[in-house]
Amino acid sequence: MRRFVAKGVVGIARVLAGGNVRRVGFTPDERQRIYFANHASHLDFVLVWAALPPKLRAMTRPVAAKDYWDRPGIRRYLGVKVFNAVLVDRQPAQSSPQTAMDILLEGLGERHSLIIFPEGTRGDGSTIAPFKSGLYRLGKARPDVELIPAYINNLNRVLPKGEFVPVPMLASVSFGEPMHVGEDEEKNAFLDRARNAILELRQW
Repeated sequence: MRRFVAKGVVGIARVLAGGNVRRVGFTPDERQRIYFANHASHLDFVLVWAALPPKLRAMTRPVAAKDYWDRPGIRRYLGVKVFNAVLVDRQPAQSSPQTAMDILLEGLGERHSLIIFPEGTRGDGSTIAPFKSGLYRLGKARPDVELIPAYINNLNRVLPKGEFVPVPMLASVSFGEPMHVGEDEEKNAFLDRARNAILELRQW
């Protein structure tokens, strides 16, 4: 059932958003990776996830807001059962023993890949906000895992912020060259480099 629904979601994503995939120095394979992308719509992780080959989708977990996806009904089913998402509380209780980074590293484990959005919140689709520190911290904690930039083009027009009904529109996902945090690279320097890696994919 889960596989059937997953195939349906992939098909719908490609119809709604065009589903054009470009690979610029990126070759899909089954090693662990962290895909990081710009963020303008609730459909962002769906399009990135759907752009991966089936074997990679099965091992790739989107990171998503718990308050949005962990609601009774279809959202929870899709988020937990179909996407196997790593759900992060955007306003964690102070008494919680786990930090957001603990949850991400646990979700990554020894075999999964992640899809994350370093801006931390959805933008307007025309600009990319400065990145928060999570990507840097993940890269430092797991230097063995490749970081893959991904640029989502035009998806904010498919599901604009504040809207709930998708509008068919041509969109695309461009994957860039793998990168790592340099051994002595400072946080801000790396975050700027990672953000620029996504901006460079716009020309494709």
